[in-house]
Amino acid sequence: MSDTTPIILSDRAGALANYPHARQVGDLLFVSGISCRQPDNSHVGVTVADDGTITRDVATQTRAVIDNLQAILAAADATLKDVVDLTVFLIDMADYDRFNGVYNEFFDAQTGPARTTVAVAQLPHPNLAIEVKAIAHLG
Repeated sequence: MSDTTPIILSDRAGALANYPHARQVGDLLFVSGISCRQPDNSHVGVTVADDGTITRDVATQTRAVIDNLQAILAAADATLKDVVDLTVFLIDMADYDRFNGVYNEFFDAQTGPARTTVAVAQLPHPNLAIEVKAIAHLG
């Protein structure tokens, strides 16, 4: 493997398998999939009713995802302005407008990343409405 540096944060939710939060390769930072999971393994933006019904607030989850992304970027001395590519996974495209509402608070078309948004059947935990993967340019 070429010279790479793993980024692993002890103050964020740890990976569920053996991978880092991000990996720096030269002047690129490849950020692993990020969710709204917190260090205590709880999930922001989710309510579970007594009958087991799960309600997910994609706007709240999106803010938590971006907060987690910012922390990972900061560990590599980067910011959201350094993100050049973003892949967004939503479990329901009905959430697309609410996701975009929050996304647009942090990014604009002139300076923001290239972006792909896809719908997926499910994410690694039933509480999740969104997961994001990013690439940042450090420099």
